[in-house]
Amino acid sequence: MITLIKIGGLFNLALAIFHLLFWQLFNWREDLRSLSFLNRGIMQALNLTLAFVFIAFAYLSLVHTYELYLTTLGRSLLLCISVLFMLRAMMQVVYFRLMHWGSTVFLILFITGGLLYGIPAVSAT
Repeated sequence: MITLIKIGGLFNLALAIFHLLFWQLFNWREDLRSLSFLNRGIMQALNLTLAFVFIAFAYLSLVHTYELYLTTLGRSLLLCISVLFMLRAMMQVVYFRLMHWGSTVFLILFITGGLLYGIPAVSAT
């Protein structure tokens, strides 16, 4: 179970890096110009906030692994992280409709993230 949490930490670190690259990967400097000033700001602020959340999850997973697994509060946090990824998997289907192979890959990744944290959250110590 400890290994799953540590892998989850690396998974979150990779997601944080991915989100920090959105400006380059998705041509945000150009594409976001079509949005209103407010919506452009919201998109970027939410993305940076999410990157921070992933960094925080990575830190907790890699540095406080045993506390996450062995305490009630830690298991609650593991469950919350798992639910976040499962909700994101559902949003992948709703908003991206799995019409491209990349959408299916992300669906699998988010379900994997949910399992990396969900399995330790519900397992017996």
